[in-house]
Amino acid sequence: MEGKNQTTEFIMKGFSCHPEFQNLLFAVIFIMYITSLLGNILITITVYLDSTLHAPMYYFISNLSLVDICYTSVTIPKLLTNLLSQKGTISFIGCAFQMYFLLSLGTTECFLPAVMAYDRFLAICNPLQYMVHMNKQLCSCLVGISWASGLLLSLVQTTLIFTLPYCGHNQIDHFYCDIPPLLYLACGDTSMNEIAVFVAGLLITLMPALLIFVSYVHIISAVLKITSADGRHKTFSTCSSHLIPADARHKTFSTCSSHLIVIILFYGSASAMYLRPRSSYVPESDRFLALFYSVVTPTLNPIIYSLRSKDISKALWRLITSRLFPFKM
Repeated sequence: MEGKNQTTEFIMKGFSCHPEFQNLLFAVIFIMYITSLLGNILITITVYLDSTLHAPMYYFISNLSLVDICYTSVTIPKLLTNLLSQKGTISFIGCAFQMYFLLSLGTTECFLPAVMAYDRFLAICNPLQYMVHMNKQLCSCLVGISWASGLLLSLVQTTLIFTLPYCGHNQIDHFYCDIPPLLYLACGDTSMNEIAVFVAGLLITLMPALLIFVSYVHIISAVLKITSADGRHKTFSTCSSHLIPADARHKTFSTCSSHLIVIILFYGSASAMYLRPRSSYVPESDRFLALFYSVVTPTLNPIIYSLRSKDISKALWRLITSRLFPFKM
């Protein structure tokens, strides 16, 4: 244990083992980061300013966009800097803070899609009682629980990781401070940490995924019980006649399929990262796997959830034109 305080900083190797791809990686990740940032900022501002979007579905979407803005900003700027400078150093405290916010926001991002799936379940399976159940208090409570769970669970995991002894081995074989590569560097017994990570992984990834799966089973079952195509269309219209904004009532089911694509991508990559023993840690594949849930998914979310919606597109256009042309002709 005497080497516990020998490590004062870490060196993130990132993608330094592929110097021939550094410039290409920088360009691709930079474009995706800017796309994600602009898309999510526009959605958040539009939902906040446009009263026609003050509905539960868009409230959850704007929270997801806010999470994505923060989530990508925790890791991507540092990654881009390291790709340019090829230094990759980060202080011990800086690494702890990066891990805390990464885990906190990642946990919140795991829980919010489950909340959104529950919202769609109520809208399709119980449309007449939708606004009774999905009221403002419940919406705030569900979002608050998602954020609070992320803040608390990440605090426990970060504390467990950074109280381990690090005996001078400070090269993190990753592009940000994450649990698996830091467990690999620790020189003490990490068996309890591995158990804690596995249990947290089950709680954070599999439990929301199960809730989403159950919600969609009920949604699909409700749709299949309607024999005629016209009846199904009317069901989706009824789902939100003055309950869900205009375009959502026609596209609720198609949005669900898009929702599932993002869920499989995000939960699949996150589960593969955290629900496994330390002995199976493979730095090379893990770095590219991490790109999916830290870069690709936040870039896809604005497109999948929002920018395909005519309601958001119209609201965004109204917002832009009102700023460019504040006076009516």
